[in-house]
Amino acid sequence: MNTLQTIHDVPVLICAAEGETIRGEREALDCIGDAGYQGAQWVALPAGRFDEAFFQLRTRVAGDIIQKFVTYRLGLAVLGDISSHMAEGSALQDFVRECNRGRQTWFLADLEELRERLKGDTP
Repeated sequence: MNTLQTIHDVPVLICAAEGETIRGEREALDCIGDAGYQGAQWVALPAGRFDEAFFQLRTRVAGDIIQKFVTYRLGLAVLGDISSHMAEGSALQDFVRECNRGRQTWFLADLEELRERLKGDTP
């Protein structure tokens, strides 16, 4: 069950660990629709909900999904341990580092880290 929480005045849709696997744009749009309906500005999705292809940049799945979030002006926080994926090569490491420098897509350990990031992001 997805829940809406306000973290430092930012409405965040927190998605459950169980649920449909995010394989591509269709499932991403389902999350985006739910977030929009509930008035969220950010979506926090457990890393385990993403299909393996998301973490293999050559598939372009991550880019397609993230672009949907950008188009709908929603932040995306991927929460959880992705170290096993990061160990597979430097491309994903570089991608995650670049995303985490921005203000739209973050790869974070947990909800507590998201709270800290959002605290620093509010005016």
